[in-house]
Amino acid sequence: MLYYSLNKTAPIEDFKTATIAGQAPDKGLYFPQSIPQVSQKMLDDIENYSNAAIAYDVIKPFVGDVIPEDVLKNIVEETVNFNIPLVQLSDSIYSLELFHGPTLAFKDVGARFMSRCLGYFAKEKTEKIVVLVATSGDTGGAVANGFYDVPGIEVVILYPSGKVSSVQEKQLTTLGKNIHAIEVNGSFDDCQKMVKETFMDEALKKKVFLTSANSINVARWLPQQFYYYFLWKQWQDKNNHPTTAVPSGNLGNICAGLLAQKAGLPIKHFIAACNANDTVPEFFNTGIYKPKPALATISNAMDVGNPSNFVRILEMFGSENALKNSLSSVSITDEATAETLLKVFKQNNYLLDPHGAVAYTALQTYLAGKPTEKGVILETAHPVKFYDVIEPIIKEPVPIPAAIAAQLQLEKNSFKMEADGRKLREWLVGMG
Repeated sequence: MLYYSLNKTAPIEDFKTATIAGQAPDKGLYFPQSIPQVSQKMLDDIENYSNAAIAYDVIKPFVGDVIPEDVLKNIVEETVNFNIPLVQLSDSIYSLELFHGPTLAFKDVGARFMSRCLGYFAKEKTEKIVVLVATSGDTGGAVANGFYDVPGIEVVILYPSGKVSSVQEKQLTTLGKNIHAIEVNGSFDDCQKMVKETFMDEALKKKVFLTSANSINVARWLPQQFYYYFLWKQWQDKNNHPTTAVPSGNLGNICAGLLAQKAGLPIKHFIAACNANDTVPEFFNTGIYKPKPALATISNAMDVGNPSNFVRILEMFGSENALKNSLSSVSITDEATAETLLKVFKQNNYLLDPHGAVAYTALQTYLAGKPTEKGVILETAHPVKFYDVIEPIIKEPVPIPAAIAAQLQLEKNSFKMEADGRKLREWLVGMG
């Protein structure tokens, strides 16, 4: 498989080069030249495939021959070696729980896959690779855990001060060793802008070998397809294809789902469930894409005003009309999010996290008046990661897993910085 830049002026590259570079030289995102069609045999017999076998079959065409078969199989097995169960919440709504990995968030899959691919590629390089990433919450912890102590790789994570949960902050600021956390006085969009400006600095790239671990990187984005195949494996009513509501911020997750749909996976419709950051819902209402400054909400990992992966979604469908057949998008308020979270907890004895509550609200609204249809929400994080938001809503303590309780006692170690790309670039040169 070869990849081209969406800005259309950079050289075409293989999976290895695209992964190491993160972003194309012309500042565009990489996109596969073709979308491999999934085996009908696997879809028909998917219940008899292991998750690792499914994931390998899905990702192999995208990787090509740049990673040996045995190495890739081992990478995939390590990536998906935890449960991703489908849980029924009501007659028509199910939850795909993506939070059973090491950092209790869906981004464990992409981060584990990418870290192992990059670790394999790093063995061939003499200089250290610096992974630079901005996070609105869960990416930071997942990347930190995935790359922790990987030889030849340093990780620099930017996060907005005061705008991630206390658990998320501890997960990305307490590991040490090759993991460096920068606490930015600003929003996630400020952090993302600093990262993008840094990748555009040609002089810096001659001094520091940089790559990205955000979902702009194909090795972070593509393995997120796995979730949707695992959903289909557990889906009992194969003649009634599910609508899937995805909590959406930077759109990497739902973009991967749409890619799986294009490959032949029978998902009926996708809903990009957004919080008050309504850039994408407004596009569907007006046909105009207009980025906005990010607003702080109780579903903070989705506080993104200019989602990077939207250009990939547009590339995939080619026209607005074709896109609307597969995707819709809504904006859910904090008030509605909290109301849903409490209602589902009381009525269904199921504790959503705020992002899952956004998706649940969006899906329930979509299914109203469609009595024969069913749907799935992606529950992207364990509720404990947002206990400081959830507990005032449900008026009960959220049980804290032992591993998280221990991490909360560790000392935070971050470097504070103003939202200034120049200062970040100076810091990166200094760390070398």
